[in-house]
Amino acid sequence: MIRLLHGDCLAMLKEVEPGSVDLILCDPPYSSGGTHAGDRKASTTAKYTDNDFNGAARLPAFSGDNMDQRSFTAFMRWVCSELRQKTREGGILEMFVDWRNLPAMTDAVQMAGWVWRGVVVWDKGISRNQPGRFRNDCEFVVWCSNGDLPIDWKAAKGTKALPGVYHVPIVAPKQRFHQTEKPVELLESLLAICPPGGTVLDAFMGSGSTGVAAVKTGRSFIGMELSDQYFDTATKRIQEAEDELLNDF
Repeated sequence: MIRLLHGDCLAMLKEVEPGSVDLILCDPPYSSGGTHAGDRKASTTAKYTDNDFNGAARLPAFSGDNMDQRSFTAFMRWVCSELRQKTREGGILEMFVDWRNLPAMTDAVQMAGWVWRGVVVWDKGISRNQPGRFRNDCEFVVWCSNGDLPIDWKAAKGTKALPGVYHVPIVAPKQRFHQTEKPVELLESLLAICPPGGTVLDAFMGSGSTGVAAVKTGRSFIGMELSDQYFDTATKRIQEAEDELLNDF
């Protein structure tokens, strides 16, 4: 089942049945960029793309990326609280974030009632060059559970833990559908913690990469997106993924 909702996620979540979701996987606006508070106020095109070298500058800027850290924490707490109401007991939350707002995100999920379980590292293998400084090669996924997450050691015999670090290249800027698009390969790996055939929800769907990953891995998907242009792009990409799956079948 694929269900795509166009509008503000806090409004659209009212249409989702409580306790019906197995996994939340979101890539919200980081409200980041730069090293000073004033840097956050720039457009996403200025912060995350380069007109001379980065083909992603051709894509639409997105909103919601200009909050200070206090506002970001409050907003994510609000969103994560609403998301928890839609997630079954023992369901999983995965939230992308960068190093600047990692502390804010871990505060927000705990204030929303999730049990913070750890941080998954996405090693992109690339970063902006800053001579003489350490490279910021990684982004992070804060992952949590809705309540207890017991392990049945007898049933789990022979099952390996999922990796805590993923080495997946970024989507080449000139091939992107979104300015900060995540690789479908990475998203498929992050969906592995969701039961086969389970329901995945992305409240910040963007260009639909999580929906594509859900289709490719045989899971149901609920996606929400505020931008008109990105909603149309996501709808097209997810439909194409479904068509491809049907043709392969």
